[in-house]
Amino acid sequence: MPSRRHFLQSAAAITALAASGARTAVAAGPGVTERLAGYMVTARDQELPAQVLLECKHRILDTLGAMISGSRMKPGAMALKYVRTLGGDAQASVIGSDFRTTAVNAALANAMFAHADETDDFEPVTKAHPGCSVVPAALAFGEREHRSGQEFVRAVALGYDLTCRLLTALGPDLVRGSHRSAEGTSSTFGALGAAASLARLDEKEMRYAISYSSQQVSGLWSWVKDHDHIEKAFDFAGMGARNGVMAVDMVKNGLTGVDDVLDGTHNLFIALSTDPKPEEMVKDLGSRFYVTETAIKTFSVGYPIQSPLDAMLTLRRQHSLTPDNVRSILVKLPTDAMGIVGESAMPDVNCQHLVAVALVKGAVSFNDSHDVALMHDSKILEQRAKVTLAGDKALMDPAAPRGAVVEVTLTDGKKVEHLTKYPPGTKENPLSTEAVAAKTRDLIAPVLGSDRAEKLIDQIGNLERLDDVGKLRPLLTA
Repeated sequence: MPSRRHFLQSAAAITALAASGARTAVAAGPGVTERLAGYMVTARDQELPAQVLLECKHRILDTLGAMISGSRMKPGAMALKYVRTLGGDAQASVIGSDFRTTAVNAALANAMFAHADETDDFEPVTKAHPGCSVVPAALAFGEREHRSGQEFVRAVALGYDLTCRLLTALGPDLVRGSHRSAEGTSSTFGALGAAASLARLDEKEMRYAISYSSQQVSGLWSWVKDHDHIEKAFDFAGMGARNGVMAVDMVKNGLTGVDDVLDGTHNLFIALSTDPKPEEMVKDLGSRFYVTETAIKTFSVGYPIQSPLDAMLTLRRQHSLTPDNVRSILVKLPTDAMGIVGESAMPDVNCQHLVAVALVKGAVSFNDSHDVALMHDSKILEQRAKVTLAGDKALMDPAAPRGAVVEVTLTDGKKVEHLTKYPPGTKENPLSTEAVAAKTRDLIAPVLGSDRAEKLIDQIGNLERLDDVGKLRPLLTA
């Protein structure tokens, strides 16, 4: 049996080790949670570089267009029906309707509107969809708190950063390789960033909000089996917007929590990744803004189909292609895109169907990409039978992760092909302010009218001068 002296010596050794560990931890400097929270506090008062401000306004307008058009689609109608049953104080507006509810409920509904189809923006490397959760969260919180347009824009920029940085720190491929959805995993952090900025939390409160958000991070690849795009709208956007706003609201109302969830025992990174890189969460904060790196879609379709459609329409113009002179079409995609856009029951994420529509019509409109009846149209089906998809490892290019090649064989045996490495709307091939406005005009005008569409486009162009984002309400509601 060990002696008392041996016990005391052992205890002293343990104490010494603990002290040594504590000194090591202190020497290592502030953890990721503390540094991120500190940046989140200061970012709300820092002026954005001019180009970042412009790109941020582009994404806000683009997402508002997605929200307004999505409010009239089935996922949007179902989301509105649901939040009406929740009631709640009239704090924030549900877009395209006459209904106001709590900021949490409005964020949920408006975010589901934003991803009711495939109109919202996309970050090609991480595969995140930042706008559809960040902008609704910022809008709901900003309206309730009467924040300025300048505060709103900065909150959105911070939300984009947190969305994409979380996936970079976890490892996007590792997330997707574990049956987890990059989109669902990251959206809560995007909404957290936006809402926490507008709530003007202090550093300690920011840490708690990060912890409450971390507990709610979710996202499963099972969304690919959703035929109606309803759960997908929740998974990609509504869930994250609700979670982030709720986390911030809980802390704002005095709830306390864990202050080192990104660093300590059982932290988020080691829980969700087999090879996390936590420093990516704070690397280049304040100098690299992910809001400038997302791609604004020119077609309202799943992102892996942007390049195939651009390539198909380019070949159609260059070689006067018609259904009569085309024998077959081979579409080469990155291998990781095959399970997303191949033979889907949803027209807007079915590559073969949309390539056939492009050949027949010479364009793919918003209505075309959501018209289920076209999937049964005999003319489209005849051309769809000519389209083959193939995964190509050569297109798994980290620098251009959503490129595509379309190879067309003509009836005379001649072959023509086109590679679209960077579709229009990417950071390498950006859209102009007028091109973004033209896209959103087509989405907004059928729902709220041309006059309000033009006024909204103008207002967002001058958003940093607006004294209260609540003043956008008459331009966004029915």
